[in-house]
Amino acid sequence: MAVVIKYIVERNGEEKMTFTSKKEADAYDKMLDIADKLSDFLGTGPVGLDDNQLEELGLFLAANKDDVMTMLKGGVPAASKKAAAKTEKKIKLAAESAA
Repeated sequence: MAVVIKYIVERNGEEKMTFTSKKEADAYDKMLDIADKLSDFLGTGPVGLDDNQLEELGLFLAANKDDVMTMLKGGVPAASKKAAAKTEKKIKLAAESAA
C-alpha cells in the first residue's frame, strides 16, 4: 500500500482542484485569487456582464496573465507570435509552390 499526499485547493467550501505538489496547488490558488480580483474589477466597467461571465473572463485573463502583461507593456503575446509564424510559413509555402 502506498501513501499519497494530495493538496486540495478549496474556495468557499467547494473543492476546486487536487494536486500532488504543494507548488502546483499554491500556483493554482494564486491564479484563483487573481481571477477574483479581475472579476471584481471588470464588474466596475461599462460593459454589463452577469456574474458567470465575469468569473469566466477573470479566470481566462488570470490563466493567461503572462500574455496579458506582455500586451499591457506593448509587446506581442506568445500566442500571437505562434500565429504569425504559422501565417508566415503558409505564405512562404504558397510562394514556393507558385514559383
